[in-house]
Amino acid sequence: MILIFADLSTVRIPFHLSTCHLREARYNRRTMRKLALLLSVLTLLILPACQLSFSEWMFDQTGEEELLSQVRGMALLATNVLHPQPQTADLTLIPHTGVNPFGINVFLNEEVEEVKRERSVEMIAEAGFHWLRQEFPWEDIEIHGKGDFEDRRHEPHRSAWEKYDHIVDLAGQYGLEIVPRLSNPPAWTRVLTDTIGPYAPPDDLADWGDYVHAVVSRYRGRVGYYQLWNEPNIYPEWGERPVDPEGYTRLLCEGYRRAKEADPDAVIVSGALAPTVSLDPGPGPGLGLRDFVFLQRMYDAGASACFDVMAVNNYMLWSGPTDRRMQPLNVNFARPIYIRDLMVANGDAHKAIWISEMNANAVPNDPNIHGVGVYGQVTLEQQARYAPRAYQRAIEEWPWMGVVNFWFFKRASDAERDQSWYYFRMVEPDFTPMPVYESMREYTTNLEPALHAGVHQEDHWALDYRGEWETVESEDAILGAYHVATQPGSALRFAFDGASLALHPGPGAGEVEIQVDGQAPRRISLDGRPVWLVRGLREMRREATLTVVSGEVGIDMLLVHRSALRSALANGRALVYLALGLVCVGVLIRIFRRQ
Repeated sequence: MILIFADLSTVRIPFHLSTCHLREARYNRRTMRKLALLLSVLTLLILPACQLSFSEWMFDQTGEEELLSQVRGMALLATNVLHPQPQTADLTLIPHTGVNPFGINVFLNEEVEEVKRERSVEMIAEAGFHWLRQEFPWEDIEIHGKGDFEDRRHEPHRSAWEKYDHIVDLAGQYGLEIVPRLSNPPAWTRVLTDTIGPYAPPDDLADWGDYVHAVVSRYRGRVGYYQLWNEPNIYPEWGERPVDPEGYTRLLCEGYRRAKEADPDAVIVSGALAPTVSLDPGPGPGLGLRDFVFLQRMYDAGASACFDVMAVNNYMLWSGPTDRRMQPLNVNFARPIYIRDLMVANGDAHKAIWISEMNANAVPNDPNIHGVGVYGQVTLEQQARYAPRAYQRAIEEWPWMGVVNFWFFKRASDAERDQSWYYFRMVEPDFTPMPVYESMREYTTNLEPALHAGVHQEDHWALDYRGEWETVESEDAILGAYHVATQPGSALRFAFDGASLALHPGPGAGEVEIQVDGQAPRRISLDGRPVWLVRGLREMRREATLTVVSGEVGIDMLLVHRSALRSALANGRALVYLALGLVCVGVLIRIFRRQ
């Protein structure tokens, strides 16, 4: 906080991120003071008009709820203006971002009773979730030796696939999709067995490749996405050995190659990177390699060719989902923005990021619980508020983001109640829901899917096609396919948040009517070239309907633009933070002096 009052005429702040060069920022002190005063006055005048309290506004910027923490947060936010901001290439068309964003982690393989598995999936579907991130542990499928998929650990012997077939069947029965997480090699894959940790990679990557091939072959046509490994950058997920970006890249590439052999349409999600500032590769508790450094070394080793979707874990450890502080050593909900910056710098702007694990820890103050505060600490009420806000931010602000998976639904028993991580749960083992279950169900039930600022494919989950539409695969389409209709009256309905809306149609010629917010429809001729559907200055939620009038009408891509004013305000946001940081500190000083 004190640094804000330093002489800003010669400030030099290095930006510590592996893909960015160190830069210098210089500011004129007098100009900054005038601008800070002006922005402070404007903000204080605008907030009452917006019917938003100053405290609520500061929470929306810092993710902090206590006044002193908010002031400190605003002070740190002010430093955003002193270093270059991440480049996120928001106007890039990215596959696997227009999917339903609601996912959740499950441990269905640990439920012995099939009825409990089904009850879990039923409750998850009722809460509005679409994706199940489920472990398919290698050690539980190819248990006793190479090519042996029989489970002989208990009587009667049975196929090791039986349990996982049932899980896949349940997902389909309830209209959900499943993302198997492939990891946890069996002991027979290592000469040192489990003495180097149960998560250590196999000695021979060909064994790993055969396992991936077996899983993908079995579920081809029923499962579309697979995740290879989990948190390879921290202990103990790489075993009792130092984490190894190059080693993980070799494992990832082998799995990618064999998965594509089994199913060319399979989408491969990288192992989720854990957010950490550690630079000690370990092994040892709390050790690992910073996610930025690990990812850059993966890219240097050729990982770009070996995954379709980047995965990260993104917890709300010590602040809420609205925290906008951008410092590389600050582990907060904004951290994926840095991962996106690294991807853009390494030529992967066309790939999505999925969050594999997200939540805040509602652990009680109990001396019998180990590690209270290790993952932060919130109340059940805060957890219930934070989860929907986390989804809202990802959906509305990050066009490069796809699925966000809540961590986690439930455990099979309460044997781990003495562990702080147990209190991420959404539902107790006896299916008693926590408040966050109800808040998420309410949020998903009332949410109207919409297109937000960015570029969107024709199959975005917010698009409601009615009538006779078909998918056409074509080399002329932007990403290989588009939707087309020739029957008059076929329609496309959707909501969008923005000032302007453009359509990149298919190659055919036709005529459509565009109707916005119930106003009189307007006819537009399509000839394969991009066309503006809506052009405006004011950014707002709008309802649009495209109706086929004649000819061939194709939908290949939709582009939502923000208003120029919104963009200008976004560019000047850091200066607003600086101004308000000064105002907040000044107010507190006056209060303390009066006391």
